[in-house]
Amino acid sequence: MPKWYSKEEALQKLQRYCAYQDRCHQEVRQQLRDMNVYPDWQEEIIVALIEENFLNEERFACSYVRGKFRMKQWGRVRIKQELRRRDISDYCIRKGMAEIEEPAYRETLRGLIVKKGDRTEADNLWGFRNKVARFVIDKGYEPALVWAAVKDIYPDDT
Repeated sequence: MPKWYSKEEALQKLQRYCAYQDRCHQEVRQQLRDMNVYPDWQEEIIVALIEENFLNEERFACSYVRGKFRMKQWGRVRIKQELRRRDISDYCIRKGMAEIEEPAYRETLRGLIVKKGDRTEADNLWGFRNKVARFVIDKGYEPALVWAAVKDIYPDDT
């Protein structure tokens, strides 16, 4: 039989949950459902978490962007897609994306291209470039930016 939490117990548990790591509203709502919190209390608990600054979507978006870019080296396209999937507002997405500095973004892109190029084999230059570009595009980098960088790093042999 599932445990039912009182409003106070659920609030305390969620305060610890949000203090450990920045969370979005969607994650907190799911946690409330998983905890079997009475539905009428769920919004009250979310409001209390926001008022006490345990839950802040702008802060979540900024830390999410920083983490995914620095640790997983995701591109802007993938990061935005994941934030939208979590129902983050466009305003918060813009604020979060401002965490990525353009020089660092381009340097990371170049590093990924070179690293993948070192591990890639192909019969011809076009196939090689295609494999490298596809990998980096799949990590969420903009195709036009990727192709320009790939052609710059691996120019035609002519």
